[in-house]
Amino acid sequence: MTFLLSMVVAMSSSPSSFKRMLPLAVLVFGLVLFFAFDLGRFVSFAALAENYNGITAWVAANLLGAVAAFFLLYVVAVAFSLPIASPLTLIGGAVLGYLAAPVIILAATLGAVILFLAARGAFADVLTRKAGPFMAKVSDGFNEDPFLWLLALRLIPIAPFWVVNIVPALLGMNSRQYTIATLVGIAPGTTVYVAVGSGFDAILSSGKVPDLADLGDIRIIAPLIGLGLLALVPIVAKKFLRKGQ
Repeated sequence: MTFLLSMVVAMSSSPSSFKRMLPLAVLVFGLVLFFAFDLGRFVSFAALAENYNGITAWVAANLLGAVAAFFLLYVVAVAFSLPIASPLTLIGGAVLGYLAAPVIILAATLGAVILFLAARGAFADVLTRKAGPFMAKVSDGFNEDPFLWLLALRLIPIAPFWVVNIVPALLGMNSRQYTIATLVGIAPGTTVYVAVGSGFDAILSSGKVPDLADLGDIRIIAPLIGLGLLALVPIVAKKFLRKGQ
């Protein structure tokens, strides 16, 4: 509520402020609607299991339309920071198979860029305070090599996706670097989750809800952490080389 009131006051201060903060106002409004009407209930494995056979039959008959609709839904979910990206990734894998991977990677990147541009152009002070503790920890690294740091943060799931989306904007990262690091960084994790989701076909076709407990299995998380640490190697190497000079 404090966040919304601060936004209203800032937007009413001047026409230029209104234009800059309008995108974020729209995003916040969408997030409020999502929770107010409990729209998340439509994006769940329980709902999917009840209609799985009908959905897959429709997708088979309307593949291009289904892919386009899923792409747009994923862009909206990421741009509005809705807490449904992970379920959507698994559902995409279950319904579209491995075709979901490139669709999700492109859609998530586009949604993240939309949020990045909105955060960079408006309401940076309030967002900086909201993301404060995490941003303070990574600001030094971003100043040294923003691309590699963002790539590592995309690969290692140590912070909420929405936080990683806006922090680079608040630290002045170049939009081109942001886009490439996001596209590359989310690809491994997305592919793993799509692969897991694609294995739910038999369970869902029988009307049952998959057990998602295995998603926290070390066998799934460890490779992603390894990739993230690998992305940090050049940064660590640079620091050692500087000390040796």
